[in-house]
Amino acid sequence: MGVLTEGKLKCLSTGSVWAEGPVWVPSSQTVRWSDIPNNRILEFEAATGTTREYATGAGFTNGRTLDADGSVVQCSHGSRRVERDVGGTVTGLVDSFQGRRLNSPNDVVVARDSSVWFTDPPYGILPGTREGHEGEQEYGGCYVFRFEPGPGSLTAVVTDLVYPNGLAFSPDEAVLYVTDTAGPDHGVPLRIASYDVRGGACTRRAPAVELDEDHAADGLRVDVQGRIWTSAGPEVRVYSPSFELLDTVRVPEKVSNVCFGGPDGQDLYITATTSLYRIRTTTRDSAARSTN
Repeated sequence: MGVLTEGKLKCLSTGSVWAEGPVWVPSSQTVRWSDIPNNRILEFEAATGTTREYATGAGFTNGRTLDADGSVVQCSHGSRRVERDVGGTVTGLVDSFQGRRLNSPNDVVVARDSSVWFTDPPYGILPGTREGHEGEQEYGGCYVFRFEPGPGSLTAVVTDLVYPNGLAFSPDEAVLYVTDTAGPDHGVPLRIASYDVRGGACTRRAPAVELDEDHAADGLRVDVQGRIWTSAGPEVRVYSPSFELLDTVRVPEKVSNVCFGGPDGQDLYITATTSLYRIRTTTRDSAARSTN
């Protein structure tokens, strides 16, 4: 038992090659996540403890989030786009920037004003990738974008990271946290950067946290107290908003991402290499949607 967790970590489902992109879906009381190399989407039903294939040939989807209307907004490496899933019907939201294709959108959040924020590293188009299709970086960078569905406008809001990956807002949406997974091979530290958000624009702020190669941050969430719950190699780490380490959850596999869920929102679901895990917490997601 940790400072912010109760009970023991439990493995709920296994058999993936690389499990990623979990989201709690209140309408079905399920956790949905991707097994990216196997190009499928899985769902775990909490009430019965069963796992099913939600979709196959799924476009190498990765990160996903819940919109205010209960639909799932997800990132597709294969289609190089951000898309919406409504009951299994998938439609594209955005796939290009200034007339050039996106790289391979990786993770996504929806702000209270309905704007869709997502990261766009190249993992789904790299040579030899198992998570998409090999391709070119057409716009010449890897950015964090803000998409406004109404006018259909796309703005690059963070351009100073190398491989932006996971992202999450503070509870008041005044700060955006973004992981950079490029690392020393690209001349930068593995890190979680933070940005002040004003009027849909981002300005880099202090502090940031740098991580060693064995504990790199990938996906992350923020709880209602503003604490950052992040993957960190074989751990989930919990940081204060000033990046003071508060708690650690040891996991038997490399962690990719996390989400809060369960009937009261206090269960932490963890995707880690081959498996989906769960541990009880004393808090809940700051961005939880009430769409039962």
